[in-house]
Amino acid sequence: MQDAVLAMLAKEPSHGYHLRARLQQSLGPLGESMNPGQIYVTLARLEKAGLVVCERANGLPERPDRKVYALTPAGQERVTAWLTEVGWPKPDLAEFHLKLTAAAAARLADPVQLVAAQRRELLRRLREVQHAALAEPAGSAAVLLLEGVVLRLQADLRWLDACERAWSKVDDESEGA
Repeated sequence: MQDAVLAMLAKEPSHGYHLRARLQQSLGPLGESMNPGQIYVTLARLEKAGLVVCERANGLPERPDRKVYALTPAGQERVTAWLTEVGWPKPDLAEFHLKLTAAAAARLADPVQLVAAQRRELLRRLREVQHAALAEPAGSAAVLLLEGVVLRLQADLRWLDACERAWSKVDDESEGA
């Protein structure tokens, strides 16, 4: 969650409420379960870690002053590192989806290239697991586990194909505009 918030701030400084709305929009139905206070706790932690700064902005007459959060240079470095990370599998695919959304929104990276990097990593891991499965004696309990890992990686690769198709379509539409 912290990395996704930082990436969204890379586009422009923002209020906590606006960040929460963007996260919810990016996650669709998965974002509905987000605790409303979670974004503010996350922003406070990021500020304490020196990754964001907070400034007061003049509010409307009926609203008090609002806090506006912006990235520090350290926060920008962390966003860059997060976008280039190719770790997999993630316990929650929503994080990778947020990475794609935030990268595109802030024009920090090409989502299709991020998908390609993830695909290369999954294919590397798939080859390793398949070799390990072949090295196991027939009937070994480890073979069943390795088959499960292979199936998971194959499913993740199919999902990445869908991500690539969707983000390629977005790129094509934005070029035509």
